[in-house]
Amino acid sequence: MTFPGKEHHHHGHGHVQNTPSQPVSSYLTRNLGNRVLYVVLPLLLLHLYFFAHHLQPSASPPPSLAETSVNPSFNINNENKKKNIEKKREKGFRVPVSASTTDSSSPQECDFTDGRWVQDNDAGYLYNDTTCRSIIQEGQNCMAHGRPDTGYLRWRWQPNGCDHLAPFDATSFLRMLRNKHLAFIGDSLARNQLESLLCLLSTEVTPDMMYHNGEDSRFRRWRFPKPYNTTISIYWSPFLIKGIEKDESKGLNYNTLFLDIVDERWAMEIDEMDLIVFAIGHWFLHPAIYLDNNGSSSLGCHFCGGMNHTEVDFYDVFRMAFDTSLNHINGANDGKKKNKLVTVTTFSPSHFLGEWDKAGACPKKEPERDDVVVEGMNAEMRRRQVEAVAAVTKKKNRSVEFAILDVTRLAVLRPDGHPGPYMLPFPFAHGVGERVQNDCVHWCLPGPIDTWNQIYLEIVKNWWKKWKQQ
Repeated sequence: MTFPGKEHHHHGHGHVQNTPSQPVSSYLTRNLGNRVLYVVLPLLLLHLYFFAHHLQPSASPPPSLAETSVNPSFNINNENKKKNIEKKREKGFRVPVSASTTDSSSPQECDFTDGRWVQDNDAGYLYNDTTCRSIIQEGQNCMAHGRPDTGYLRWRWQPNGCDHLAPFDATSFLRMLRNKHLAFIGDSLARNQLESLLCLLSTEVTPDMMYHNGEDSRFRRWRFPKPYNTTISIYWSPFLIKGIEKDESKGLNYNTLFLDIVDERWAMEIDEMDLIVFAIGHWFLHPAIYLDNNGSSSLGCHFCGGMNHTEVDFYDVFRMAFDTSLNHINGANDGKKKNKLVTVTTFSPSHFLGEWDKAGACPKKEPERDDVVVEGMNAEMRRRQVEAVAAVTKKKNRSVEFAILDVTRLAVLRPDGHPGPYMLPFPFAHGVGERVQNDCVHWCLPGPIDTWNQIYLEIVKNWWKKWKQQ
């Protein structure tokens, strides 16, 4: 069974154990029998939901920026670009002094991770399914697909200990990115965040589609016209490192990851990138074999029974993927004058509460209580990302700044923000069927994920101010 408009995830059979196993640092030593099972049901459902898409040999990376040209047929139809933004600015929201990054020299007045969702009936949204329809992925277009409630749009994130998080200012963002290239690199949640950002920016000016290629247009590039001349791209790279994706149609039931080799599809373009956003996670829950030393040696595998490989902790593999990728960027930019901002968006959890193909898999209509704790797999995945960024930051390459866009807690509290059954158009038009496909992983557009980009704007502001002072 496939999900239109997104990665096509075929579900498997039998009991799935996506549990953490033996740390990579002691690859072949301990037995997994006593390891703690973190949130077994969500892992099972994620495993079923994310089985899937394979690498397409013909899906080459985008051409060099100098080679691209405008294709007017992909122009975004946005007939009312600024209808809400001025109203928002009049409400008196003030921009926080700075965004948190891992650079200890930067001001730390506002920790955006520490906060709560506050109901605000005036919150609204800056775009909708009409003004940004050509960008929003069909599976995330909840309004157009008939989702009847709009309460999930009436919440704003209030950081504790600092002023209101400012509404997204498209003009400010584009001015700071004038003549720059921003690349989103990762899986379908990277794409989800990218499309949110494009819709927010489209309230100021319509971008032109420059390039698209690969299954489901996995590689795409837009350019905002003069005076901005800003380029924004998406690179499909669900592991960041080199990977051969599973293909059940060919009998390949596991991924193969090369832990010390970056994915060349984005790495070959890094000299042309000024800002990078990494967003990955859920693909590491799949069965996989892990290779090291340029593929010459095996470290083990995750959930690949009967293959005579030692079980390895996918948390540590997740950390290694970031170490390899961040260190590659750090080394590639060493000694160069071009300053880069590399941001890691932390793990965004799923909210499956039942079977993915039954009505009510993610039925909530409001955020969770503020006392909900980030724990289990969500905490472990986030921790590995934070540690990887902290480690590379210590290497003191002044031409690269690394930042954490820490959204895990914000996301954990928003089970109401997923498409659920509205991943497909009008799923209950003929009543509730026996099987109802649900997406409890991605986010409705507009929706909570727009807040990720509000915070990202603050990170960019912080970087831009320091860059201008140099």
